[in-house]
Order: sequence, then C-alpha cells, then structure tokens
Amino acid sequence: MTTAPRRRRVLMIDVGGTHIKLWLAGRKEPVKIDSGPHMTAARMARDVRAITKDWHFDVITIGYPGPVMHDRPAREPFNLGEGWVDFPFQRALHHPVRIVNDAALQALGSYEGGHMLFLGLGTGLGSTLVLHGAIVPMELAHLPYRKGKTYEDYLGDEGRKTLGTRKWRRHVFDVCDLLTKALLPDYVLLGGGNVKHLDKLPAGVRLGSNANVLRGGYRLWLPRERRAR
Repeated sequence: MTTAPRRRRVLMIDVGGTHIKLWLAGRKEPVKIDSGPHMTAARMARDVRAITKDWHFDVITIGYPGPVMHDRPAREPFNLGEGWVDFPFQRALHHPVRIVNDAALQALGSYEGGHMLFLGLGTGLGSTLVLHGAIVPMELAHLPYRKGKTYEDYLGDEGRKTLGTRKWRRHVFDVCDLLTKALLPDYVLLGGGNVKHLDKLPAGVRLGSNANVLRGGYRLWLPRERRAR
C-alpha cells in the first residue's frame, strides 16, 4: 500500500513598501513586518528568520515589487532599501526560494484557467498575463495612455484621488476594453486594494482578492498544468 505524498508547505513573503507580510497555510492572518526605505534584503531575511524560527514549512515564495527574471529581482525596488538584485535569498533564508513579481503572484492565485489578463489596482498598476498556467510578467503601467500620461497615472491611487472615483472607474473599464482588444484574453481579472471602489463590472471582467497571494505562492511550486483550479 502506498501513501499519498505530503503536500508541500509554502511560506509566502509578500514584499511591500509599507509592510512585508508573511503568509502560511493554517494561520488566519499574515504576520506583518514594518517596511520602507530602511528595509534591505539582508534585513528582510534576518527579520523573517527571527519570526519564523518555530514555523514549519518546506519552501518559500517571495512576491517582489518590481520586475523579476529567472527567479532574481531585475532592478532595485523604488520604495525599499538596497541590495535586492544580487542577494543570496536561498542561502540567507535556509530554504529553497522562488521569486516572482507581486502582481504575477496575485494573478496566479486568482487564475481560473485559460488565457487571463490580470491588472492590479493599488498604489500603482501591476499587470500580468497567465497563459494556460504559464506566467508572463508585463510592465504596462508606464506606457502612454492619454494626454501625455501613462496607464498608471490614470489607474493608480493618485489618479483615483485626482480624477474622483467615478471618472477613475470609467478609465479602469476603458483600459480593460483596450487591453482586451490588444491581448485577446479569455477574461480580465482585477485585483489590488482599489477594487473596493468598483461597482458593476463589464462583461469579461472579474474581481480577485489580495488574499489569493497565498494560493499563488503555493501554485508557483506546482507543475504548470496543475495551476488552474
């Protein structure tokens, strides 16, 4: 008689400009670490080791606020300290580590199969495609949109405050329509903290949840064909 393999336990580290959140299945709420310009990669690793010394997990997923290539940050983050690009995460955290852009992580956690475009409506604008389980990170935020301004200028938090929620909402749905015509996804999923300001959604647009980062952290360690629900 054979026994089923034990499910891998994944520690999820969601790196943000205000807080770093540590998620682990079985815990009701994430543990938060104060972040900001003082938060270097080395300090993050030291704080994570201290907090999780009695936790039981097998591998680590890191959601990073910037572009990632080949499990490495491709540039230093705007709102944190330095030393992230060349930092030895696996050696410092004493576990196997995979790193992905934070928007891609929430996208993977919200994925329901097929060809999905994810837009993260937070302080800025995150964007990712998931194609039949394969993550395709994108940097759409700083492309030109209207009147010499970018998609992020309109859809980010400052845009919502400047335009007012009603006009901001119209631009969110306009961008969904434009990108759907350009990228031909099966559906658009909207995540991030500002989705709470949206009301009735157009056809083909769905809402995600920030809580899905934990699911994304787990799915990143699965084979691509098993990443959909």
